[in-house]
Amino acid sequence: MNRKIGLFFGTFNPIHTGHLIIANHMVEYSDLEEVWLVVTPHNPHKKKSSLLDNHHRLEMVYRACETYEKLKPSNIEFGLPQPNYTINTLVHLQEKYPTNDFCLIMGEDNLKNFHKWKNYEVILENHEIYVYPRIASGTMSPEFQANPKIKKIDAPVIEISATFIRKSIKDSKNVRPLLDSKVWQYIDEMNFYR
Repeated sequence: MNRKIGLFFGTFNPIHTGHLIIANHMVEYSDLEEVWLVVTPHNPHKKKSSLLDNHHRLEMVYRACETYEKLKPSNIEFGLPQPNYTINTLVHLQEKYPTNDFCLIMGEDNLKNFHKWKNYEVILENHEIYVYPRIASGTMSPEFQANPKIKKIDAPVIEISATFIRKSIKDSKNVRPLLDSKVWQYIDEMNFYR
């Protein structure tokens, strides 16, 4: 029997408690056995300038996951050609770990734009998608509403954004409750986002 691994992609700039709540909820309240937090080196849809270096963001994810047995940091995309697309990562992972079944974890807001992803039909054909609720506008494509490969997980609605955290740190606000203590310590020591 293959192991079911959830892939939670993100720039994690920085990783915050919202990410951890979602990832932990997915592994505890679904049939996923582990969730890998895949640090994206460069999302084709985001400006690169505001991103911390890959190794700093990976270090924060490592620190955040230390006390969660079923959450694993992953730098799998660091060695793949840039800009990277999810389909390429999935193909690479399936070849590298043939005894795992990889599933995507995404917010409802991302699912609404999923039809714009590169080779989204191939992704849907070969992988399940675990969707967590988000407060979002717009409508869901009918092909996604009743698709048996798309599983809606009744997770808490989390509206914490890394953008808000970065801006708050720059404005000297105390955002410690929004970050794992080891992540906050690293940001503080390294003087990030100031």
